[in-house]
Amino acid sequence: MRQRLRVLTGSSLIRFGLTGLLNTAVGLGTIFALKWFLDMPDTQANLGGYALGVMVSYYVNSRWTFQYRESLHAKILPYALVLVCAYLVNLACVHFCINVLQLNSYLAQTAGIIPYSLLSYFLLRRYVFARNDVANMSV
Repeated sequence: MRQRLRVLTGSSLIRFGLTGLLNTAVGLGTIFALKWFLDMPDTQANLGGYALGVMVSYYVNSRWTFQYRESLHAKILPYALVLVCAYLVNLACVHFCINVLQLNSYLAQTAGIIPYSLLSYFLLRRYVFARNDVANMSV
């Protein structure tokens, strides 16, 4: 069983996807908890959930997904810049899908996840948490 799990999680792309699922669970769980227990308004709850999700994502992606072992302090700004770039690409995709392709906004939001995730993965792997060894070159 452990061997199968190692094979399944051997790819940084698979680990990135699993980290995304964890990040989503943490973010949504936090949003729902803040709304339910503290009666927090949507915008503030969303900000709290997003902030905690980004912190979890930052740590798990650096240490597990990309197996980066150096100090993380210098990587905070590059990580944030990647998220901003990916978000802007996501937003452009969503608006393109709604305004040009005339897609339903829910489908457009869903479609925006694809370029966001792919760009984030590529930039994080190649520039933010890049390693110079051959082991990191496998997808």
